[in-house]
Amino acid sequence: MARRPGRTPPGWLGRWVAWVGAGELAGFAVPATVVALVLDRGDAWSFAGAVGAGLVEGALLGVAQARVLRDVVRVPAGRWVLATSAAAGLAWAVGMLPGLTWRTWSAWPPVVVGAVGAAAAGVLLASIGTAQWLLLRTRLPRAGWWVAGTAGAWVVGLGVFAAVTSPLWQPGQATGVVVAIGLLGGAAMAFSMAGVTGLVLRRLVDGPGHRVSPGLASVAP
Repeated sequence: MARRPGRTPPGWLGRWVAWVGAGELAGFAVPATVVALVLDRGDAWSFAGAVGAGLVEGALLGVAQARVLRDVVRVPAGRWVLATSAAAGLAWAVGMLPGLTWRTWSAWPPVVVGAVGAAAAGVLLASIGTAQWLLLRTRLPRAGWWVAGTAGAWVVGLGVFAAVTSPLWQPGQATGVVVAIGLLGGAAMAFSMAGVTGLVLRRLVDGPGHRVSPGLASVAP
């Protein structure tokens, strides 16, 4: 029996979590390894390496998402991957700046530090969702919630990552140990983020009174 247009098919959420979690974990392995390797080579190397590797991470995440997204919403897959890659690179740039510029901002008044930090956190958390929303907004009802949903998913994912890695990372550890701990935390982050984003997307597609038209059932090439 054909499924009703505008509804997620049976088992879709499980496929989303599996594909997106695996894609994000594979992507995160790149910056986790690169940052560990260049950490002692100076700020410029660390920043460039993290941003470049973040672009790769975003591309792999975008490919994995597009693979499952096509079952429920039609978006141009190539543009989806490029948008996700660019947004992930921006997120890594914003995330690296506080540690690399602390000598500058540590002298600022606390209220300024707080305001700039809040703005930076907002950019970091909303970057991927906003970039993807630009492609979803004409194809999915209430697509604006995707920005909030993905930001919340990354809050959960990053919180899980910190909870896993903080007790394990210690000064003076070998590079291999640092990378292994990062990948362990990355796996926990990736699949928790995938679970939350899957629930958000399913709600947007299946929500009361919402229908995605039959023509939006696959990803355009």
